[in-house]
Amino acid sequence: MSLGPSPGLVRLATRSSPLAMHQSQIVARALETAHPGLRTELVEVSTTGDRRSEEPLSVLGGQGIFVKEVQQAVLDGRADVAVHSAKDLPSTSPEGLEIACVPGREDPADALVGRSLAGLGPGATIATGSPRRRALLASLRPDLNFVELRGNMARRIEAAGLDGVDAVVVAVAALSRLGALSQVAERLEPEIFTPQVGQGALAVEACVGGEPAALLEAIDDPSSHRCLEAERAFLVGIGAGCLVPAGAWCTEEAGVLTLRSFMARSEEVIQRSELQGIDPGLLGHGAAHALGGAHPSH
Repeated sequence: MSLGPSPGLVRLATRSSPLAMHQSQIVARALETAHPGLRTELVEVSTTGDRRSEEPLSVLGGQGIFVKEVQQAVLDGRADVAVHSAKDLPSTSPEGLEIACVPGREDPADALVGRSLAGLGPGATIATGSPRRRALLASLRPDLNFVELRGNMARRIEAAGLDGVDAVVVAVAALSRLGALSQVAERLEPEIFTPQVGQGALAVEACVGGEPAALLEAIDDPSSHRCLEAERAFLVGIGAGCLVPAGAWCTEEAGVLTLRSFMARSEEVIQRSELQGIDPGLLGHGAAHALGGAHPSH
């Protein structure tokens, strides 16, 4: 591992989980293809979320626990860029960093592993650590029971069918990147089962105005980037950093953005919004306003 920057070398900070490493390799290969002669190197970073993998996300504080140390590696000069699952990011970047690149997004949907929704018997048990997923599943099947689920993707998949767990909920994109789509029992349509902000997308941060940020422009997908901006603006609007049962999914067609969002006010009350516009920030804040702004737990 290099101790400092070298000409023609881009160092990518990443979590050390198999999925994170694979995602970072996707970015590394894209950079090398876009810039012939450029070399890349992965810098593995241990995050709070990885070190405390047995504790529920609600105890650890939710967003940021998988990214802060990765971001710090760039701020400290140990790496040039930070590669994240966009859904792990808080709604704002640390001072000095920017999301310089969002490669083409994969399927943003969630999926059930183990059994389909119709295949789950009365009172079945679902494993998930996500308040969003719990709220949406409970709205579709109020009889379901829920237990916490942490760990890497392999561990999550293996949980289905063990210790009384009938099914688990995971991101389709994660299964796709790991070549495990055969594990999907049912894809949950994002029009109904609203994804987490940024789900299916990668976000690559770099220092504002630096050469790495300029290099990343070549592999940025403008539509995916704009959609992520809209979703993250929604997150800001409802109050950043909280474990809120809410989600947003943006698509773009002919330059027009469509943002579908939801927020669970209680176990019985789910509010939904669908707005269109061309400005990502205004659209995201508009969706948050349509749902009443900050969640009452803030």
